Amino acid sequence: MLTIFFKDAILPGDKTSRDKTSRDNNSTRECAVTSPDAIETYYRGQGLAERIFTALTDEGHDISRLTPEILAPYDEFHVGGMAATQRVAGRLHLSPSHRVLDIGCGAGGPARAIAAAHQCHVTGIDLTADFITTGTRLNAACGLQTLVSLHHGSALDMPFGSAGFDRAMMLHVGMNIADKSTLMAEVARVLVPGGLFCAYDVMRVGDGEISFPLPWAPDASVSAVETPDTYITAAENAGFELLSRHDGTDAAGAFITHVIATKPAPTPGQPPDRFRNLAVHIESGILAPTELVLRKAG
Repeated sequence: MLTIFFKDAILPGDKTSRDKTSRDNNSTRECAVTSPDAIETYYRGQGLAERIFTALTDEGHDISRLTPEILAPYDEFHVGGMAATQRVAGRLHLSPSHRVLDIGCGAGGPARAIAAAHQCHVTGIDLTADFITTGTRLNAACGLQTLVSLHHGSALDMPFGSAGFDRAMMLHVGMNIADKSTLMAEVARVLVPGGLFCAYDVMRVGDGEISFPLPWAPDASVSAVETPDTYITAAENAGFELLSRHDGTDAAGAFITHVIATKPAPTPGQPPDRFRNLAVHIESGILAPTELVLRKAG
């Protein structure tokens, strides 16, 4: 189930501010550099925890006794939702003894889902402090505070020692990180030799102009979409070996069908709906949700 898109009303990116910032920038090439401050500003200040708890209460849930499955429509911020998280977990071959790092963890949805399913400890890091505050509250509500710990920080300068993790994952995060080389070097640094890393991002797979807004960016200034080859080159330079590459276009079919059926068609003079715009880009073969499975040498 493509949960992020079914519950997009509670997601970051207030419509009023999004329309204002993107009206003059809804058709442009990707910017080469993204600003951490701009990214955090885009995602923060949305009252995410309160909106999640209010929505769950309205649905009849006891917010002091939640599960990753209950939260999935609200905290799995990527194409495919929990099903994609489970797919990524499968590619990492997890066991309870593994120490897992979730890079760009958001509010911790995938971290909680993996910790609950595999009983391994998951550490998350995210640039947006509001996500960490929200996620910590959700960890407690799920009774997973001993298995999941979330930290505020940058993926380009992580506050963790070298070789501290056996596995790492990154779900729909690299589209906001322009410096793929430093990103891959940092992931390699914190992984043990032989450790696995799965990057699941929306990547450029075809020619054509990328227009905005998109779910991760109101305009090109905070978007850093790249090709799989760009990721792979950066990873290999950091000491990774590519084990497999998976195009998730077919798996995104339900998302495309749902969004095209439910999101408003473009209105002349107005920016398109960000989710419908992503569906159009995937359907046209310009973008694709893509998984790269990498192994650190050693």
